[in-house]
Amino acid sequence: MLTAYLDAFSGAAGDMLVAAAIDAGADFEALKRALAALPLAGYELRLESKTVSGIAARRFVVEVLAPQPERRLDDIRAIIGAGALADELKHNVMRVFEALAEAEAKVHRIATDQVHFHEVGAVDSIIDVVGAVWAFEALRVNRLLVSPLPMGRGLIAARHGPLPVPAPATVELLAGFPVRLHDGEGEMVTPTAAALIKALAQPAPLPLGFEIQRVGYGAGSRDYADRPNLLRLILGREVGPVGDDRLLAVETNIDDLNPQIYGHLCERLFAAGARDVTITPTIMKKGRPGVIVSVLVEPGLREAIVRELFAETGTLGVRWHEIERALAPRESRKVETRFGSIQVKVSGFAGQTPRFAPEYEDCRAAAIRHAVPLQVVMEEARTAARRQLG
Repeated sequence: MLTAYLDAFSGAAGDMLVAAAIDAGADFEALKRALAALPLAGYELRLESKTVSGIAARRFVVEVLAPQPERRLDDIRAIIGAGALADELKHNVMRVFEALAEAEAKVHRIATDQVHFHEVGAVDSIIDVVGAVWAFEALRVNRLLVSPLPMGRGLIAARHGPLPVPAPATVELLAGFPVRLHDGEGEMVTPTAAALIKALAQPAPLPLGFEIQRVGYGAGSRDYADRPNLLRLILGREVGPVGDDRLLAVETNIDDLNPQIYGHLCERLFAAGARDVTITPTIMKKGRPGVIVSVLVEPGLREAIVRELFAETGTLGVRWHEIERALAPRESRKVETRFGSIQVKVSGFAGQTPRFAPEYEDCRAAAIRHAVPLQVVMEEARTAARRQLG
């Protein structure tokens, strides 16, 4: 399983995320083709090389050539929906903008559909968001972790007037993530980067056992006196002794929710950072049937999960406790079959016979494409994995 670790010693911006991913192996030309599928005009893309403190890095530049209209969430949704992009990519991009809309709505105390995306609604920010999501998917990142974030200090100019650093929306977005207030001069984490981190990343459990495979550096546009303005992206595999994974189990009992809502609830909990969600039937007091909603989550994201449970279920109480898990080593590998390439999850300890679990969505798509039973594709993938990876 490929993990990406954002080492944000100088903060993060959307363009730095894209640049670091390209430096780590994402194809810039393929990214340009993907972005060209969006109904956007009036911009040009450049990939530059930049050396900062002796470190060679990439800089992703979106040059805006024409004035941009003011956009709301529905405008962004229309742009993304009209693009010739994969459905999963569209979904993840909209998770980013929806997170930003919710943060802005909370700051201004308005509905999300009334939020005006000023700077973040401009073409360069849209390109940064779509580009970052595309690049992480192109790298086949299964889990995105982020270091504690320096938040900076001072004031910045915005459409509404001077704003404190960090910007109000950035503070809302990074609730639950470890941050270092008053570390750095100026805006160290932009709202675009904060929205990407909120929607896609989890706080890194530090210290982090890690087997490094590749490293990429994304350069920012400013220069700092006290640190190199770089974002380091480290790709690799998490390693560590059995039993060192500590999570929170967050639970609530529900007996009055429309069952149709549970699917939506699970989506919202995963979007808020849940590692796993289970819904278990139970019998409550006075013999009433109900369910237990159980969520596994990083301790730093507890507040976000609790907030979603209160908002989506109307429950009156939520409980939690710390748990420790034993995890078998695992990674995702690709195998070639007569039905095409299939992702297979490989698990097992050294010295043991590995176990192979074909990815359901890959197998289902291949079964539909070749008009064969799903079980045939899954067994073919297992056989190919034993032959190619065993």
